[in-house]
Amino acid sequence: MIPISAVIITFNEEKNIRRCLESLKWADEIVVVDSYSEDATVAICKELGARVIQRDWPGHIEQKNFAVDSAANDWVLSLDADEELSPELHESIQKLRQAGFKKPGYRMARRVHYLGQWINHSGWYPDYKIRLFDRRKGRWGGVNPHDMVILDGEFDTLAGDLFHYSYEDVRAHIRQMNSFTSIAAAELLKSGRKPSLLNLLFNPFVKFIKTYFFKRGFLDGKAGFFLAVLGSFYVFLKYLKFWEGREVNDE
Repeated sequence: MIPISAVIITFNEEKNIRRCLESLKWADEIVVVDSYSEDATVAICKELGARVIQRDWPGHIEQKNFAVDSAANDWVLSLDADEELSPELHESIQKLRQAGFKKPGYRMARRVHYLGQWINHSGWYPDYKIRLFDRRKGRWGGVNPHDMVILDGEFDTLAGDLFHYSYEDVRAHIRQMNSFTSIAAAELLKSGRKPSLLNLLFNPFVKFIKTYFFKRGFLDGKAGFFLAVLGSFYVFLKYLKFWEGREVNDE
């Protein structure tokens, strides 16, 4: 079989990391890059046989590329600590290893577990992600905190879902929104763009309409409504922080 390194980045993920690592026991190696967790994350990783590297946090993209570069094998499977392979996805990967890779990268549908249910609409499923790739042909890119694999070549799609246990509760969702909108606003500031009142007022409304109606969030019940509202608030908060940051810089 073609050897695969599983790579994960972590910070205080003791509630999630065991589930993730259990789904990766078959990998030829597991590399965890940890940003000096203050909980039991590192202990759990070592218990389950992962090689742990600790370093300061430089950003999502930078940390994930460091993890990829730290792997022993060129083919890497990059997961987040709150994700796990479904049995069907695991089987797809094993069949592919036996048959041989025909493309430099492979994407998988990510299914999110939110407020006690699986989300099937709301623009959250199928949330395709390239996670299995040849590092000689792929790197993490995009704009922090919304990273993506940039592939030199075509990709194929694997059968099966990547399960994503996104947030423990609404409070955890809002905490992450606060963190991510700060990062996104900082990236907007670095881009040299100027804030627009139109972005601040119109874009959140458009986000709600797209999520709840066009992407059929209403079919996800109350969870779909919450996702539409919070998605709209995310956009508003991002542009509000952008506006605030620009005003501070102009003073």
